[in-house]
Amino acid sequence: MFTDRTEAGHRLADRLESQDVEADVVLGITRGGVPVARVVAERLGCPLGVVVVQKIGTPRREELALGAVSSDGTAWFNDDLVAELGVDESVFANRREQAEASAAEKAAHFRTDRETPDVSGKRVLVVDDGVATGATACAALRATRERGASEVILAVPVGAPSSLEMVGREADDVVAVATPEPFGAVGRFYDRFDQVTDEEVREALTAAA
Repeated sequence: MFTDRTEAGHRLADRLESQDVEADVVLGITRGGVPVARVVAERLGCPLGVVVVQKIGTPRREELALGAVSSDGTAWFNDDLVAELGVDESVFANRREQAEASAAEKAAHFRTDRETPDVSGKRVLVVDDGVATGATACAALRATRERGASEVILAVPVGAPSSLEMVGREADDVVAVATPEPFGAVGRFYDRFDQVTDEEVREALTAAA
């Protein structure tokens, strides 16, 4: 469906422009969302920043998210899944603590000499390369609102319909280029889906300064 994250960013920007979506700031969810967000920010003429989120994986099934937490400690939990799986409270608390520490460590890696865009009172586009479970998107949106954004909009090239519906409860609006079913993993909709490095994130932020 998409050649790579750069092409996905252009197609997402096309969709945003066609829907007359405007923004004051664009934030990319690290790491994969940053190359997409970079293109969107350039096309819309907005400052670019990042929101660092770490998924809280299920014991022995790390790809299944119990929730997610941002580098500032703002968290979102899939309460229904936690209850369904009967995850021990102490185990969950430990996993949340580890995820928050990991997110904070990543945020430190991404710091550059430029100032982080101020989102207070701003209309903010939160961008990722796709939404599968929706956990990281929910945490990122919640963290952005906690930072004082007046409006938060999730924008992605592709997302699972049911997850986007859930994420919509945290966002003022959701924009997606494609919502295919069945969904599976985000990477299956990209020809090239290499892992984005810390250096690429820092380079994108530096270039956007």
